[in-house]
Amino acid sequence: MKKWFVMTLIVALFVVAACGNGNKGGNTGTNTPSNPATNAPTNNAGGEDDEELAPEPGAKLLVWESKEERPFVEAIAKEFTEKYGVEIKFEELGAGDQVNKLISDGPAGLGADVVLFPHDNLGKAVSAGLVLPNDYFGEESSSENSELAVNAVSYDGVLYGYPRSVETYALFYNKALIPEAPKTFEEIVEFAKTFNEPKSNKYALMWEVGNFYFNYPFISTGGYVYGDNGQNKDDIGLNNEGAVAGMEFYGSLKNILPMNSGDITYDIKKGLFTGGTLALDINGPWTIADYRNEGIDFGVAPLPSINGKPASSFSGIKAWYVNSFSDYPNAARLFARFASTKEAQLKDFEITGALPANKEAAADSSVQSNEIVKGFLQQFEQSTPMPSIPEMGNVWSPIAAAFSDVWNSGKGAKEALDNAVQQIKDANNGAKAAQ
Repeated sequence: MKKWFVMTLIVALFVVAACGNGNKGGNTGTNTPSNPATNAPTNNAGGEDDEELAPEPGAKLLVWESKEERPFVEAIAKEFTEKYGVEIKFEELGAGDQVNKLISDGPAGLGADVVLFPHDNLGKAVSAGLVLPNDYFGEESSSENSELAVNAVSYDGVLYGYPRSVETYALFYNKALIPEAPKTFEEIVEFAKTFNEPKSNKYALMWEVGNFYFNYPFISTGGYVYGDNGQNKDDIGLNNEGAVAGMEFYGSLKNILPMNSGDITYDIKKGLFTGGTLALDINGPWTIADYRNEGIDFGVAPLPSINGKPASSFSGIKAWYVNSFSDYPNAARLFARFASTKEAQLKDFEITGALPANKEAAADSSVQSNEIVKGFLQQFEQSTPMPSIPEMGNVWSPIAAAFSDVWNSGKGAKEALDNAVQQIKDANNGAKAAQ
């Protein structure tokens, strides 16, 4: 079946007319979006007599990725170009921003051919018809990657993503400033009393205080986003008793970090940590390379407990996706596969520290022998996958505003959370999730 899959549009149309269902992927190389209802992956790639998928003549690809991943993307793109002769152009765009940009740029033919975003955006992307199923390489992606990763990048039973990495965040600690990682937030508060010197930009702990992705641990000690493992939009646990208690504790931490939430950014934290004036940083594996390259002797440990309870972090699966509107869907499929193999994931781990989704890559000695990785894997075991339903898009702004009100304005935790939940309910039951 694969040889029909790679023919040109005209030949493919004749094949469809003569043979009925001769085009495996449901996409003939046009920029027409695939229909998830009719183009579920057949996952029958790999037969001995099948011909290899080939890029369209003259194919050129645009790839979106974040600045932290630029070194890996440029390295893997070079290898891909050498093998297939397809030019790759890279544009820097944060993973969390890609679906919204694709909504406007995709239909206009301006979007990237291959995109990468966390799995919580998948429902929104599929509902908007933005991405093609992972059909041609579905069998390989499903068998080679962890079940958690495969499930996360599937929607309504259809595999869309090409898993590349699993991620969560944990606690970085500068061993020169604090030899052992604290086990509780109460320990951090005590440490800050003797360590902090705000006038010298010297702080015990920082995290992106205004970002709900990093603030979820304070909700997790009794609260949750959506019920039924993140699938029930009508069951919101962001303002229950446990969530309110966690938010109150969050607000109290301004005593050891007297800065406005908007002033605490990735770059600010990086500068202080590498400069030796920040002892603890809650961050993700994408930070490993930056800190390692600066020669910092650091460790990574699970998040400290909050109010005596384990702190769960948000976890996500990042995967490549093929733009439904791409003029070169075959070349895009090839790149998504090429950049997500075991070898590619190990290269990404080597360059940026991204944790592999591929089972063999994760079991590789280079990964297992790394003490830094062990800290993330321990945290991953107590993490919570972000909900992937489209209504997750209605959560971020209201809950971020609630955290901001508590941190910057001293607003009561319950009032702030009640207000956020009402906004989320209104969005879920009125105007659909932002598309």
